[in-house]
Amino acid sequence: MTDKQRKLLIVDDDTGIQRQLRWSFDDYDVSVAGSREEAVAQFRSEAPSVVTVDLGLPPDPDGASEGFATVEEILKLSPESKLIVVTGNEDHENALKAVALGAYDFYRKPIDSDELGHIIQRAYQLYDLEQENRRLAERGSGAALTGVICADPEMLKVCRLVEKVAPTNVTAMLLGESGTGTEVLARAVHELSPRTEKPFAAINCAAIPENLLESELFGHEKGSFTGAVRQQKGKVELADSGTLFLDEVGDMPPAIQAKLLRFLQERTFERIGGRQSIAVDVRVICATNQKLEEMIAAGTFREDLYYRLSEMVINIPPLRDRVGDAEMLAQAFFQKFSEEQGKSIRGYTREALAAISVYDWPGNVRELENRVKRALIMAEGNRITPEDLDLDDADGGAEILNLAKAREDAEKREIPRALARADGNITQAAKLLGISRPTLYDLMRQHGFKVD
Repeated sequence: MTDKQRKLLIVDDDTGIQRQLRWSFDDYDVSVAGSREEAVAQFRSEAPSVVTVDLGLPPDPDGASEGFATVEEILKLSPESKLIVVTGNEDHENALKAVALGAYDFYRKPIDSDELGHIIQRAYQLYDLEQENRRLAERGSGAALTGVICADPEMLKVCRLVEKVAPTNVTAMLLGESGTGTEVLARAVHELSPRTEKPFAAINCAAIPENLLESELFGHEKGSFTGAVRQQKGKVELADSGTLFLDEVGDMPPAIQAKLLRFLQERTFERIGGRQSIAVDVRVICATNQKLEEMIAAGTFREDLYYRLSEMVINIPPLRDRVGDAEMLAQAFFQKFSEEQGKSIRGYTREALAAISVYDWPGNVRELENRVKRALIMAEGNRITPEDLDLDDADGGAEILNLAKAREDAEKREIPRALARADGNITQAAKLLGISRPTLYDLMRQHGFKVD
């Protein structure tokens, strides 16, 4: 959707400000209202995704009661819409109260069209992101790269590589820190492959004791060891015609490494205690957070096994290096868990989103998911705060209140996203960002992005 097609509702009883904002935001489809009744009628008619509301509306232009009523009524009609309240320069308390009611953000008079425009643009971006997350959820498990939510250029490259690798039969190795989503990507490979209707069997090599791991992989016959009261098929056999995912393969004991290597070479195996050779057709995907080259040098991982497993290596970047993805994932997790828990919380405070964006996420996506889930349980207000996420000490939370810094951060975040979506086409990326081509070149140079 182009900006010209985006609907923006300006609620302000000052006709001069109405004209100023109409002119300043002529890239949008702008409608105006001067009272609560007009605002609600316009909202019902136009259904804008972003609304600015001056809290000082008649019949109480010197107070904020009518503005609060307008905010509440519009959010009741559409909780997804992003409301930006406009207040007097000294009216910080009312601004915070409006945000507590569910407003997206606030802006203090006197109005600077550029700064207000930046807030409006961010509101549209968040609205679009939330809508896309809903569409992804509705598409369900048949969607390409199910569960992978990203905009970072490097992570998008990973997704494209997965799409290329999936239809083949090569053994793929996923390398990434713990919690980066290796199983999600492994399942995506499976679901995009010709084996998608066949089994997907996963086993965590680090979570199972050595004396049980062989049985979990290859199965056992009745009576083959104490406790083997019946025959049991292993993951390799259960995955026949489908995909076997070996998670944390770097933690596999040397003895099991040797047996796995033999299976990969011959594509046959024997259950523990069995004499029959069983042939299976299995596509193998593995993952590890270990530095396998160092383990090979140390003699703790077999070099020949490494080359069998690494026909195609896919490196997954940590969340801290994925520009903008933490916020996207946080929104997706919020939607998922708020629905599961039946919570009426409306989203995150801007301080919470700022804390999410600057935190290093040592536990990666898994840590973010757990923090959001816990925050929804602990939150007492109608928006999740940094304290709810246990990120109240995260650096940068206060800095985001500075609009100049916010604009700089947004530019650094959105430029690579736009370039990725436009496949590197500068002209198209500039259109997506709503700026001219020369301006985009200037911003790229300013922020240290490569300019061809």
